[in-house]
Amino acid sequence: MTVIKNLRNELDERYEILLKTINAVNIRMAQFPEGRIRIQKRGKATYYYLIKDGNECGTLLDNSYMPLIMQLAQKSYLTKVLREATAEMDIIKRMIKKYPKETIEETYLSLSSDRKALIKPIILPDAEFAKQWLEEDYIHKPIGEDIPVFMTARGERVRSKSEQIIADHLNSYGLPYKYECPLKLRSGTIHPDFTIMRLSDRTVIYHEHCGRMDDPEYSHKLIRRINDYAESDILIGDRLFMTFEDSKIPLDIRILDKMIQTCFR
Repeated sequence: MTVIKNLRNELDERYEILLKTINAVNIRMAQFPEGRIRIQKRGKATYYYLIKDGNECGTLLDNSYMPLIMQLAQKSYLTKVLREATAEMDIIKRMIKKYPKETIEETYLSLSSDRKALIKPIILPDAEFAKQWLEEDYIHKPIGEDIPVFMTARGERVRSKSEQIIADHLNSYGLPYKYECPLKLRSGTIHPDFTIMRLSDRTVIYHEHCGRMDDPEYSHKLIRRINDYAESDILIGDRLFMTFEDSKIPLDIRILDKMIQTCFR
């Protein structure tokens, strides 16, 4: 599915990055010595000339002046960064000013409910897209009665306290997910712990929580499962993500949150 990104948000973010860069460079520029450095190659030798006070021929500097040479080279680099960043920021400022106030997704959202019922939008807004994805029916993997009951904030039963924590964190971040939804791989059908719709690019990704890493048989099966994913072109760090724990090291919520913020949104 083709996803049309809201460039207005990306332009705003880029503008802020450039603004911070320009401010930081301007502060640093005041700390450099006067003048600039000219570099000339003659055969295999390199010569450095200090250009200052209108002397365009420059003063030859030997290697004892290397700290000054490096400072002036850095100053020259930052001068170019400042020039390019300022030019890019001016262009982005004009683009933001001319960018449509309403995106095609917002055009649909602005319609009345009666009119929405009559049309099929070209691009569904994220909320509607996620709603339709979540409403797709699937057969849940049965949970035996001998397994303790853990309920998520959405009212679904999961197999462990850690999975309950993961589910509730996904939910708190507003990420649409399915628990143990069947997935057909080349090796057969499996049930990933969490199937997640990453709305930024509308890509389905998978999160497996590996909760018994000190169990040799469990670890052996996990290796096979990871290989099965890879054979179906679902690779770790691309569309497959994992958290781990064992009897001595519990699920690290900080790592989970970092994973959600950087990879799942």
